[in-house]
Amino acid sequence: MATTAIVVIVNVVFAAVSSFFSPTVYSILSTTLLVVSIVVLVLVLQFFRIPSINIIKNEKQVLAPADGKVVVIEETEEPEHLKSKRKQISIFMSPINVHVNRMPVAGTISYTKYHPGKYLVAWHPKSSTENERTTIAVKMKNGTEVLFRQIAGALARRIKWYVKEGQPIEQGDEFGFIKFGSRVDIFLPLDAHITVKVGDVTRGGKTVIAEF
Repeated sequence: MATTAIVVIVNVVFAAVSSFFSPTVYSILSTTLLVVSIVVLVLVLQFFRIPSINIIKNEKQVLAPADGKVVVIEETEEPEHLKSKRKQISIFMSPINVHVNRMPVAGTISYTKYHPGKYLVAWHPKSSTENERTTIAVKMKNGTEVLFRQIAGALARRIKWYVKEGQPIEQGDEFGFIKFGSRVDIFLPLDAHITVKVGDVTRGGKTVIAEF
């Protein structure tokens, strides 16, 4: 992990130049550095955790693709791939959330595209169209297409996705990861029944956010 490597390098450099400090200054600085290093390492380990969960699969349900909080539920136009009106649910992931992303439905990956972009705060209205993002669509067995979008935030500048077009995927499978705070938008058919409301907390692969 890059962050862990940086912490180690800082400690090595500090040890190398420690002879230039007086004993009192050295003691204060070394204690401060130790505390900061431990805090950073704990936060990084906590952030990159992938907890084991029991996924209950149901083709009539849509599972949350991410841990976080529902910040948007609205009817909108999806212009990139579906090119039609859809119900959009947006989930904001704070830096303390688990950041692994999971498949909301089962099916075959029908579309993927990465877009470089800005790093506006994830809840900014323009983040879904101007920020760095990856769009993924899944075609279910019944022909319904569900589209979701990983959106980078002010801190989240590394989007990872592990799927490609034509790949079969199961509901709840890991499909990607976003580092340090971000957002996931999901676009559903207009006849989907939304089972969450703005402000609700979600768990990726567990919370049912909609039903067909």
